[in-house]
Amino acid sequence: MIEAINWALIIIGEALVSIGVFCGLVAAIGMLRFPNFFVRLHAATVGSIGGGFVPIIGAALIALGSDFLDYKWLFFGSLVVTAFIVMLVSPAGSHALARATHRAKVAPVEPKVTDHLEEDRSKEESEKT
Repeated sequence: MIEAINWALIIIGEALVSIGVFCGLVAAIGMLRFPNFFVRLHAATVGSIGGGFVPIIGAALIALGSDFLDYKWLFFGSLVVTAFIVMLVSPAGSHALARATHRAKVAPVEPKVTDHLEEDRSKEESEKT
């Protein structure tokens, strides 16, 4: 029974690592093909979550299912903590980059449909006067 559970953990872990490889490849292609910074930032976030978080969880499951590691619980715990730190920090970093770029007034290549940040800033300025 334990052998089957270990085998299943390794197979699921390998599947998650494969999904991470696919997400990393898609993110790399998106970084090359997308037209402006804001859309490329989306591709970078897909690469950091799908290409970072998912394979780290997969490696944690592989470490948990392996019989040859002496410290498999240590590897599993450190990989899970690392994955959740990546999941928490990556969106915050991409949001900070997008906000800084917007405040620097970097114009997108295509015309904007709506800009909620600019609308909020103009409302604040009109309320102050």
